[in-house]
Amino acid sequence: MRWDKPILTDCGGFQVFSLSDLRTITEDGVEFKSHLDGSRHFFSPEKVMEIEEDLGADIIMSFDECCPYPSTYEYTKNSMERTTRWAKRCKEAHKTDQALFGIVQGGFYEDLRKQSVKDLVELDFPGYAIGGISVGEPKEKFLEILRMTAPLLPEAKPRYLMGVGTPDYLLEAAMAGIDMCDCVLPTRIARNGTAMTSKGKVVVRNAEYAEDFGPLDDECDCYACKNYTRAYIRHLVKCGEILGIRLLSIHNIKFLTNLMERVRIEIENDNLGNFVKDFYKKYGYTKEEK
Repeated sequence: MRWDKPILTDCGGFQVFSLSDLRTITEDGVEFKSHLDGSRHFFSPEKVMEIEEDLGADIIMSFDECCPYPSTYEYTKNSMERTTRWAKRCKEAHKTDQALFGIVQGGFYEDLRKQSVKDLVELDFPGYAIGGISVGEPKEKFLEILRMTAPLLPEAKPRYLMGVGTPDYLLEAAMAGIDMCDCVLPTRIARNGTAMTSKGKVVVRNAEYAEDFGPLDDECDCYACKNYTRAYIRHLVKCGEILGIRLLSIHNIKFLTNLMERVRIEIENDNLGNFVKDFYKKYGYTKEEK
């Protein structure tokens, strides 16, 4: 990869959720049916540890089940308890010095979230992730579980919120005490011709940008903004040229990187709350959306 910086690998738990039509869950693990040729592949917690250790990432995740929204209390409870048992098996199978994180599950039931945190903290992982939110639920439900769960995790260990990548959700995560987030969003929307900017989303493939010779974002210092115009990137996207997607991906990732660098500065200055309020106003979110 030629990436001489920290690398994190996930465990496949999200695919247990997203590929539900192609998998079967048992206590031993999960069997997936390939969408390519119908072949079957079985992943146990031990197998997942073997794969992640072979990949050699700095941070690896224990195997979990991510529940869909909504799910019944009984289903969520069984899933959460199985996730804890799998986490224990992952820790027992873990043989390297890679940092193995436990993943808090429990859906949108506060008592299950609290039990999951308690059980995983007793296993003494070097870091903890919050999984199973940002899976299609209303924003108020997301915020409710985030703000309830994050403070329960140990302050002296990394707190990781999985699957979050919009500017407002990243800011809410920081406000709740989260240290790390991940998401495919910046590159996914780039493939659809969309840029994140300091003034909101810009769907650059739209006709209004055909003769717009300004940068994607006049406040951004990324390679794309310094060297290419909206009109040219739109031309690339409309023609199906891969460079257009690459430039939008570079920009979106740099936009979020710049945002989180600013968040760290505002935390050090004890000014994060004011910054978030100003960002919401500038970015175009209404009070109700916040």
